[in-house]
Amino acid sequence: MQFFKLIIRNTFRQRLRTVLTIFGMAVAILAFSLLSTVIDAWYLGVNTASPNRLVTRNAISMIFTLPISYRAKIQQVQGVSAVGYASWFGGVYIDERNFFPRMAVGAENFFNLFPEFLISPEELKAFKSQRNACVAGRKIVNRYGWKLGDTITLTGNIYPGEWSFVLRGIYRGATKTTDETQFFFTWDYLDEKLRKTAPQRAGQVGWYITQVKNAADAAQISQAVDALFKNSLAETLTETEKAFQAGFVAMTEAIVIAIRVVSFVVIGVILVVLANTMAMTSRERMPEYAILKTMGFGNKYLWLLIAGESIFLSTLGGIVGVVISYPVASVFSQKMGDFLPVFHIHWKTIVTCILVSFGIGLASALLPIWKASRVRIAEALRHVG
Repeated sequence: MQFFKLIIRNTFRQRLRTVLTIFGMAVAILAFSLLSTVIDAWYLGVNTASPNRLVTRNAISMIFTLPISYRAKIQQVQGVSAVGYASWFGGVYIDERNFFPRMAVGAENFFNLFPEFLISPEELKAFKSQRNACVAGRKIVNRYGWKLGDTITLTGNIYPGEWSFVLRGIYRGATKTTDETQFFFTWDYLDEKLRKTAPQRAGQVGWYITQVKNAADAAQISQAVDALFKNSLAETLTETEKAFQAGFVAMTEAIVIAIRVVSFVVIGVILVVLANTMAMTSRERMPEYAILKTMGFGNKYLWLLIAGESIFLSTLGGIVGVVISYPVASVFSQKMGDFLPVFHIHWKTIVTCILVSFGIGLASALLPIWKASRVRIAEALRHVG
């Protein structure tokens, strides 16, 4: 117990230096946790993808559509339990800055394919029974102050014109990592208007969502689906939902790499700062270390004393950084909700921050430990910090 008291007293002997070091460590850990959370949010779709869902799109590009008639053929493939479909709608709500995903979906079974979207049976029934009905996530409903029964008007860009929808359902996520910022409406409503205004674009969907009975058969089923439409006017590419989401992330891989590099640079900088602090402290206390050696304390005791102070200082700064990460992340989430709809600090990030803090403290103590163990008593007693 006395040993730990000595470590704490040594740590706060130079209070201003200690406070500034703790503050610097806290800021570094705060930056590291936020950057790590940004990366987690970027890969959210990949990490939460279901292994039992496949996505079938046009083999050329996502911007090319597929005939609605493909659904019945995909449904006949052995191992397939259900097939849904969707189309990216785009559009503008009041102002172009108001961004959220807007999709036309097959109302009959879309929410069965995505059990992570929780919606009441009554609201789901109302969504299916009305042509221009829509369902929105809880976060965007709260953001724009919508309520059930409201009419929401979007100005089309991919599909020109004014499109009016009636909010019949509000879904919430089954977990904290579920995106609650999406907007869904019935594909039938889109197709119905296209048949009147642009018949050549009617009867088309953006992609199919296929639920398979056994995830182990995903590769075989993907090949079977694509074989159905080989050499057709609209060949397909079928892949797992995880691979489909990873394809979008790959478009911004350079940004993710840059964020990772910055996070490690931040850790490197604070390592240098803490190492310098411990080196200064060690030089100042050389006479004290000599006295301890004279009293019979060995090098192992000095090692533990120096390492304990360094680790205590580093870990304390890390804990402060972790604590302030939560309110900062909350503010960040509100400001960046359009681009990172799920910004939640994972417990693994917290554990990583604490381990990083411990590692920085240990690494910073290595040089002072080496010097203290090599110094001679007479030389250390003459030393002036």
